[in-house]
Amino acid sequence: VRVSARAVYSKYSIEPASPISFGAMLKGTKKTQTVVLENKGMLNFKFCIHQAPEDASALERQSSKQGESAPSAAKHSAGRKSSSLTQGPLSLGMFTVSPCSGSIGPCGQQKITVECLAGQEGTCEEQFYIDITGR
Repeated sequence: VRVSARAVYSKYSIEPASPISFGAMLKGTKKTQTVVLENKGMLNFKFCIHQAPEDASALERQSSKQGESAPSAAKHSAGRKSSSLTQGPLSLGMFTVSPCSGSIGPCGQQKITVECLAGQEGTCEEQFYIDITGR
């Protein structure tokens, strides 16, 4: 009896690269941008999007001082925070992100919509994380 196996992990890409900036907007107007999450691996994977923890902003400021890019209007990155699957859109200040969870097959992709409704005057910066199983 011949037995074989191949161990792999989830491979993915996120486009565009962080940060996402909506630029200047008139109060009360709406803009939409799309983030594409692509499965470049051999296995299905699940993803879940959730809000960054409060201390992520402090870490972001510290890394900015060390020469990395500063946060902008909305920012995404791969994170490993545990969270239950989020049903429906995720609201982050003036931003709404959807879908917040799903499964992507090999060579598949999911378009994630980030919508900004310019509410109160001033700058709004938020962070969200995309958690991908098996990476």
